[in-house]
Amino acid sequence: MSRFPAFFAKGRAALLGGRTTYDQPPVEGSRRWGATAVLRPAGPVLERLAELAGELASVVGQGHWVHGTDALHVTLRALEPYRLEVTDRGRYGAALAAAAEGLPPVRLELRGVSPHHGGVLAWGVPADDTLVTLQKRFAHELGELGAFEGWERDIWYVSLAHFASPVRAPERIAAWCDERVDLTVGFAELTCAEIAQAVHTGEGIRLTTLESVSLG
Repeated sequence: MSRFPAFFAKGRAALLGGRTTYDQPPVEGSRRWGATAVLRPAGPVLERLAELAGELASVVGQGHWVHGTDALHVTLRALEPYRLEVTDRGRYGAALAAAAEGLPPVRLELRGVSPHHGGVLAWGVPADDTLVTLQKRFAHELGELGAFEGWERDIWYVSLAHFASPVRAPERIAAWCDERVDLTVGFAELTCAEIAQAVHTGEGIRLTTLESVSLG
């Protein structure tokens, strides 16, 4: 949690200062929402995340992407721009399978809700080094195929909502997050890693599974 207070403060200031960004429905070649390696929570913690997102829906109002159970995830690595046909899905899947070999499930504590310039998220803290090990192995297995995202993620979270239009009630969103800054959402045991593709539903995003591998 050591980085969370600074992240929260920066995100809150961006929200209240009008420095928000908006997602658009992905089109061919968009930099956002292309094929991505993800881990999806399941069980009680997924239900709790969905409940939180449901509460948030009435706070952010219409016009934003509030995520349901088919979209809630932890991003391991973005792989390419948005494409209707993911031609490298097999190679991505093989790299993910090789990276996951012999690893136990990823264990992640979800605690604290924060605004940021693009939406609202639940903060994640790995319980051990499995997630970082998977990340590094996956980068190695991808090699040049992983060049789209050339930086190493060092924070982990589940997005509850992405802003998709001007934010009409930033103070209300900030207050909602203030009340949940120390909220214990739950402990996630992530037993499956996926290559997923985003689909815009007209009101938000859902993720479809292209390839999957088991952990543990």
